[in-house]
Amino acid sequence: MFLEVKGAKRTYGSDDNKIQVLKGIDVDLEEGKICTILGPSGSGKSTLLNVIGGLETIDSGEIIIDGINISKLSPKELTKYRRDLLGFIFQFYNLVPNLTVKENIEVCEYLSNNSLDMDELLNILGLYNHKDKFPRQLSGGQQQRAAIARALIKNPKLLLCDEPTGALDYKTSKEILELIQSVNEKYKTTMLIVTHNEAIKDMSHKVIKVRDGLIEESYENETIMPAKDVTW
Repeated sequence: MFLEVKGAKRTYGSDDNKIQVLKGIDVDLEEGKICTILGPSGSGKSTLLNVIGGLETIDSGEIIIDGINISKLSPKELTKYRRDLLGFIFQFYNLVPNLTVKENIEVCEYLSNNSLDMDELLNILGLYNHKDKFPRQLSGGQQQRAAIARALIKNPKLLLCDEPTGALDYKTSKEILELIQSVNEKYKTTMLIVTHNEAIKDMSHKVIKVRDGLIEESYENETIMPAKDVTW
């Protein structure tokens, strides 16, 4: 199994202000699959993404990614794990405003010894003709495409997406979902997508529903819907 989370617990605060956000989470995912994580605000889904991404640590349990038990890693080793294995896509694009599209992507390209071909990626994401533009010259959808390109250029084994369509309109959201699905099919990148949008579950191989720090439901889709047919 490529990704395994075993009994993960995470608590914030102390004494009377202590809040347990993850209460013993178990998750597994095969390599090359898309998994959608659903749940209301405060359910623990973003915290789950953060601990898998090594951005936060768990209090107890294990998180194993591609054979690496990241819950045992030092801060320096976690940095290497994020650099070598992960790509991140966020709701807000976090592009460097004074760098062009290509330069934003190159920031992450330099971190990898196994990067994808820049021109191929720009063409796939429909950004080739925009590569010399600055973020302020792009639409929201184009900025999100640039953020996706920046995450993918490293050729990560695991792509973590936190509300990747949350700041976009319906039409642009559909385009981004089609793009995410096509990237998964082409590069076989394992993907975790945290979202409030229930419709995204229909294009995913696996669906996990989180509520109050626990897995409420987990199942695999027998039929994967093309992203272009997903509606909400």
